[in-house]
Parts: sequence; structure tokens; C-alpha cells
Amino acid sequence: MRRLFSTLSVAALIAAAVTTPAAAHEASAPCSLQPGSVLASGAQNNGGITVGYPPRTVGLPGPIFDVFDPGRVRLSTSFTSDAHDNWGATNHGWVVAGDSLYYREYSIDTMNEIRTDQPNEMRRVGGGWSNFTAVEVSEFTTRTTGYGLRSDGTLFRWGVIAWTWKATGSAPGFAAVKSMALISKTPTYDTFLANTRGGALYTIRIPVSAPMKPIVKPVRTRTWQGFEKLLASKCGNYGTLLVGIDKDTSTAHTYAVGRANGTATVINHLAVSTVSNDPVHFRWGGIPSIDPLNGD
Repeated sequence: MRRLFSTLSVAALIAAAVTTPAAAHEASAPCSLQPGSVLASGAQNNGGITVGYPPRTVGLPGPIFDVFDPGRVRLSTSFTSDAHDNWGATNHGWVVAGDSLYYREYSIDTMNEIRTDQPNEMRRVGGGWSNFTAVEVSEFTTRTTGYGLRSDGTLFRWGVIAWTWKATGSAPGFAAVKSMALISKTPTYDTFLANTRGGALYTIRIPVSAPMKPIVKPVRTRTWQGFEKLLASKCGNYGTLLVGIDKDTSTAHTYAVGRANGTATVINHLAVSTVSNDPVHFRWGGIPSIDPLNGD
């Protein structure tokens, strides 16, 4: 996986391991976030983000061409990248293009070129996605769960097997949400960190049980409205490395976030950096067994 990300994306390294809220600012071990983006050309790329503690650049790999049709992709889930010995990696995820949700899977060689001798799929999941503002998939070792936020504030949940999605619940009340980043995935719940147009920051814990009953807790009450996209990755034993992308200023703000604990959650601002103003941003992740999220 380390070899894959050195060729696929910027390793956003930070030397702060968040093990307890009190230690959120201590420089003791590295953690990373691999940002990605979909270009107007349809290529997938790193997000062009340079972050660190202190800030540093860790390389700028090239794009993967011809992943999508130009100008079509509007939303993307995180993409999973599974490295193979000697020849490259297999990547998969889901995107919204036009009114439809699609499952995308392809393989690349060590030069970031799509292999023609491996499966190369763009499977339509279904329609009715024109009014959705966010989509994400939580891939845990025992389940795969999809989430979509519709513009009227309804949050939907599905059980996922590649291009087969089965509805498992919905909940209203999220019209103010501007962006959501998955920060925890466990056998019994998923948790998102979400910012609102009014500037608040919340955790949204969603138990896997039915009926779907999200548990919402405030983390901050103001100043978070500027981010169009939140990206998150594990940092330390019980923390999160968070990147907030402000497309109006083409900047990315990086934070070390302690274990979610309502308004007592420790958040340390680490860096501001320039980000490419691509249409769609997402996170590169690994297969579930090596891609834990445990911020809540």
C-alpha cells in the first residue's frame, strides 16, 4: 500500500498521533491522508494538497487518464485501492454522473495506465440521483453500507454489494449539511463529521440497526461554513486527520481531531495549503482490513 500511494497520490503526512484528547497536539508518530480528485477531463488524480506538521510536500504523481467520461462526474465516494505485487493495483468506488449512480472498478500498472487485461467496469447502480449532494460508502470487514444525502435534507442508507444497492432506511432533518466525512466504521455503527451552511460542526452516528435513527451531537457552533468538502483519515489510536477544502479560496485546512466527544472534542489547526480547484474531491483508501476509521 505504501508503494501504491507513492505513485498514486500525495501522502499528506502529519507528525501528530492523536491517542487521547489531551495528546492531540503532540508530535509523536506519523499519520496520513491520501486526497484524490476527478478532473474535468475525467482523469482521477491526487488532490494537489500539501500538508504536514510542519508543512511539507511529499511528491506529485500524475493522473490516471480515461477513468470517466469528461465532465460527467459530480460526486464521488472514497475510492479503495488494492495494491498487487509487481504489477500495480485494482481501484474501485462509486460516482454520480448525470442522474445515475455508477460502480467503477479498474486496474492500473506501475505507470498509472489502465490495464486492458484486467476487469474494467462502469456499472450503473440506478437513477434518481440528480438532487443528491453527497454520497459515501463505508466498507467494513463484515459489511458495506452506502449513504446519500438528498437536497431536501433526507439522509438515505443502503446495503451494498458492488452495483447492487438495497435500501435499509432514511432519516430527514439534514438540509443544513454542506459536507460529510466518514470518521468511524465499526460492526455496529458508522459516524460522519459534517459541517453546515451556518458554520456548525456535528457528528452524525448511524447505527446499523433498523429503523435508521441517526444520533447527532454538536462539536462546534461556528466558523466551519467555508468548506465545500471534508476529507478524513485515521490518526493515532482514537483520532482523525481532517482536511477541509475551501473551493472559493482554493485552500485546504488541515486539522488533528481527537476522539469525538461533543463540544469537548479537541481540534487543532495544523496547516493551510493550496489545493487544485478540481470539480470533485474524494479520499483514496485501502481495503477494509488496513483502512480503519475510529474517530468516534
